[in-house]
Amino acid sequence: MRTFTYERANSPAEAAAAAERTLGAKFIAGGTNLLDLMKLEIEAPAHLIDVNGLDLDSIEPTPDGGLRIGALVRNTDLAADPRVRRDYGVLSRALLAGASGQLRNKATTAGNLLQRTRCPYFYDTAQPCNKRQPGSGCAAIGGFNRQLAVIGGSEACIATHPSDMAVAMRVLDATVETVRPDGATRFIPIADFHRLPGDTPHIETALVPGELITAVTLPKPAGGTQVYRKVRDRASYAFALVSVAAIVQRDGSGRVALGGVAHKPWRVEAAEAAMPQGAKAVTAQLLAGAKPAHDNAFKLPLVERTLASVLTEAKG
Repeated sequence: MRTFTYERANSPAEAAAAAERTLGAKFIAGGTNLLDLMKLEIEAPAHLIDVNGLDLDSIEPTPDGGLRIGALVRNTDLAADPRVRRDYGVLSRALLAGASGQLRNKATTAGNLLQRTRCPYFYDTAQPCNKRQPGSGCAAIGGFNRQLAVIGGSEACIATHPSDMAVAMRVLDATVETVRPDGATRFIPIADFHRLPGDTPHIETALVPGELITAVTLPKPAGGTQVYRKVRDRASYAFALVSVAAIVQRDGSGRVALGGVAHKPWRVEAAEAAMPQGAKAVTAQLLAGAKPAHDNAFKLPLVERTLASVLTEAKG
């Protein structure tokens, strides 16, 4: 791990301003992803800004009947909150499907959204990776890509986003609240928060330099039956090959988002009109234009089968 400087922020605006004025600065809270990346010298921040002392660790009701989740709420606390379990079951289930109990005790809401890909070539500094070193190439294309994207990728990157929580947030239509270095607040729909790789896979979110996540807001409960199903190589402590977050209403209508298939949580709202027709019709639209690599074409039928299982469960 390389030498770095450190400070503790006293307010969100102060933290954002410090990040802007210090070249190579990073925020740190739970550190469950950043510290690993620093040890491997994939991330080498010159300065760390500790935000753990900020008052961003509460879950509060909003005037319109939703919930405002502070950026520092730990994954364990969010999954266990009675309001989340009752009204946003898909979120609680997604959180409990991720990582391990020890990591969930440290990991934060904001950090979960910002975690970086687990593509093996991103973690191997001897291999070219446009996400790690822009312009160096993508070793995953033509390499071992069983875990990687089947849709939304580009000639520059086929990595997937690893978060389970983000998939649930996407199906719930969450909003990400931030503060910029000038003190201004911003509200970013979760649909616009994560980016597809295009020619700049190293730019992963809509955040500007120095911008700090302060909260995530959920709209009023959508009702229905909420299911999160994660298919992985082992029963725990593994990232999704495919995951499905779904909210299904009594009439068969609903919403669905996928994890493990793209550079961001994958949702196509137009496809949801086909939910009463079943998994095959929805999947055909969800994955229209998919371009699987030679090792991961199995993900296409796996999405359909997993969604069919979810819809069957939701309908009782």
